[in-house]
Amino acid sequence: MKYITNLSNDPHYNLAFEEYCFKNLPQDDDYVFLWINGPAIIVGKNQNTVEEINGEYVRENGIKIVRRITGGGAVYHDLGNLNYSIFTTSVGQEKIDFGQINIPILKSLEKFGIQAELTGRNDLTLDGKKISGIAQSVWKKRILNHGTILFDTDLSVLSKALNVKADKIESKGVKSVKSRVTNIKPYLNSDVDILEFKEMLLKFIFQYHNADMEEYILTQEQKDGINDLYESKYKTWEWNYGESPDFGYKNYKRLPAGSIEIRMEIKNGVIQDSKIFGDFFGTKDVSLLQSELNGLKYDKDTINDKIQSLNIKEYFGNVENEDFLSLLFE
Repeated sequence: MKYITNLSNDPHYNLAFEEYCFKNLPQDDDYVFLWINGPAIIVGKNQNTVEEINGEYVRENGIKIVRRITGGGAVYHDLGNLNYSIFTTSVGQEKIDFGQINIPILKSLEKFGIQAELTGRNDLTLDGKKISGIAQSVWKKRILNHGTILFDTDLSVLSKALNVKADKIESKGVKSVKSRVTNIKPYLNSDVDILEFKEMLLKFIFQYHNADMEEYILTQEQKDGINDLYESKYKTWEWNYGESPDFGYKNYKRLPAGSIEIRMEIKNGVIQDSKIFGDFFGTKDVSLLQSELNGLKYDKDTINDKIQSLNIKEYFGNVENEDFLSLLFE
């Protein structure tokens, strides 16, 4: 086993770093990678990004959105959360199995006085509360196993960033399961910060494997490969939003000009069809507005730019642009 060092806090870069190492490092060894992201929501590969986030809150607070290559639910990261990634070779049948591969993490946490356990499908819990969510991917006999460790995360932000009105969206994506969570810092048997915890955890993992700590040094070619993946995939709207499963969106509001209901079918993050109903009065046929929406990315900035070029009052009467935009994204 070897460890890989990456001190970046950019979640887009770190997810690119992880995928590149998973698929491109020599497969004759196992690797461990500990990393810390700045504020971000990391959504599962099969999820509808829009459904999992509180869009208004994440925009106002500069929280980044990144899709990962593993399944499971959306998780919140910040500088108080430690992530771990383990790359290993599958033995026997290639399948998702959260048991054996996470024992080193559990045993290492015991050295800090943390008596955690693997519960449910893919959670590490402490006193019945979730401290880590785990996900896996299998690729060409290689396994990526990664998870979060809530060390000193701002749990109030976590709950707000992932709080959405899911009843307005009918999605084929995988919903995140809400659960009680807690940080491990109050339970530690020593007073350490997250960087000290990170270094100690890495040492304990190698001790569990009875192995000397050895670093794998990336070549310049490998670093260039990571940067290419970062630019071409992880920084793009198409990956982080456009890969979302098809979904239908519906919302209804009663405004001074009357009631408005909107329904949209969205595929690969693009509005395929939209229908607007209500008892409003306008001077322009609302079908013209529907045509303007169709084909746009389901992205607040994109649609706001379009709305600014139109006169919404012509379609609805006394309705402000902001009111109509909130109907599409509330």
